[in-house]
Amino acid sequence: MLLTFIGLILIQARYVMVNAEMIENQFNESVKRSLYQTVRLVEENEALEYMALTLGRHDYSSHASRSSNLTDLHSGLKNQIDSSKSQLSINTEKSDKPAVRLSTNHGKATIEETSRILQNKFRENFSRSKTILDQAVFRWLREKDQKDVSERINFEELNSIIEKYLLSNGIDLPFYYSVVDKFGNEIYRCDKDFHKSHPSHGRNFYTQKFFPSESSSKEAFLEVTFPTKKNYIISSMGLLYPSIILVVLILLIFVVALIVIFKQKQLNNIKNDFVNNMTHELKTPISSISLASQMLQDPVVGKTPDTLRHISKVILDETTRLSRMVEEVLKLSLFESEKATYKMREMNVNDLIAHTSEIFSLKVSNNGGKLTTVLKATEDWILADEVHLTNVIHNLMDNALKYSDKPLLLTLETWNEKDKVLISIEDNGIGIPKEDLKRVFEKFYRVPTGNKHNVKGFGLGLAYVKRIINEHKGTIKVESELNIGTKFIIALPTLKSIDYER
Repeated sequence: MLLTFIGLILIQARYVMVNAEMIENQFNESVKRSLYQTVRLVEENEALEYMALTLGRHDYSSHASRSSNLTDLHSGLKNQIDSSKSQLSINTEKSDKPAVRLSTNHGKATIEETSRILQNKFRENFSRSKTILDQAVFRWLREKDQKDVSERINFEELNSIIEKYLLSNGIDLPFYYSVVDKFGNEIYRCDKDFHKSHPSHGRNFYTQKFFPSESSSKEAFLEVTFPTKKNYIISSMGLLYPSIILVVLILLIFVVALIVIFKQKQLNNIKNDFVNNMTHELKTPISSISLASQMLQDPVVGKTPDTLRHISKVILDETTRLSRMVEEVLKLSLFESEKATYKMREMNVNDLIAHTSEIFSLKVSNNGGKLTTVLKATEDWILADEVHLTNVIHNLMDNALKYSDKPLLLTLETWNEKDKVLISIEDNGIGIPKEDLKRVFEKFYRVPTGNKHNVKGFGLGLAYVKRIINEHKGTIKVESELNIGTKFIIALPTLKSIDYER
């Protein structure tokens, strides 16, 4: 799954990059074509203006758009040439195949002679005009090298020319341009505010040389930039967005599937450990009870009062162990059931702690330990299920006793913070590693102890404690340091705060 998904993402990423590159290349080609057409038109306008001035057409520069004048002039010249060609063709046809002679006795005043005279006159006029034009072009080529770039380019109409050719090539984006010399010094810029707020560093310029067909010491270049080019490329790939969204959805589904798979695997391992642990735990007391029963039935074994007392004690102890194991397993039903019933009633926390400590102190003292109670809570009335809350306190105290490798020093303390009563159970046991602190309240989870199996259980005790405290609208947290001890702090809402909320 992982390799397939990585391959899909790489293919999709490559597809997006290729499309973006193709769109950008098309955009660049269109811009370059537009700029080349722009500088060609500027060059033709310069030549046309000079010719118009030379031939006496002083009204040329007064027109709004010389690009249209260029078209009109070209059309006019073409019409004149076509008309001249037609006239020459007619005259030639008439001279080649004269149909009628008006007179043969009146000198040389014939149609054929008249046509030849007119043709000679037209050739003389054409030759004279061509000479004038050649002289004008020669003067123009000689004088343009002496002119400054700002004299040769009409900056007022440059913007409209650029915009016209960009639109004709399918580019309708805002643009900014400037004219610079070959050293990069600006000669003209279209928008000074833009260049101040957007420095040239990092911007993508398109550059085209003015008058590309000539070689001059005063070279000039047109630089154009498009601020919204990236947005244009992104918007041009709109058809790719659905596929990108689908890939993201597949990624989310893939992640969820992996999480579910690993959780199921973890749960399966935990359940296997639980079954194995439960089988091992149940096997020992059952074997002991079976052995004791066999001893009672064996006639070889003496039935003295001491023997019977010992066998009955073994049976009683192992039966008690079985009962505790059954209670632990029955706790599992509490987690599976969403409709657990609780008998809530008003109860005093200090009294509960004092009573539980009195009962448990015998176990602690028998193991050489000491139990201390510090009851500082003044607002200690709560609404709770006495049985379940007593089990919570007992479980935490029992854990302190089980996980102690030296004489136990157990301290139970109560106090108030704001509208809550807090219960602290602190010991000097083996402690819990930091990496396991976050998982101690998970169902079936047990802190690893290596090859030591002296502490029996199914990993349900602290999960049961967490569930009961949550059902009582309280919180529980744990503080522990390895080989120093562990401290559980329970916070429960007081009865006064509950009445206030109601």
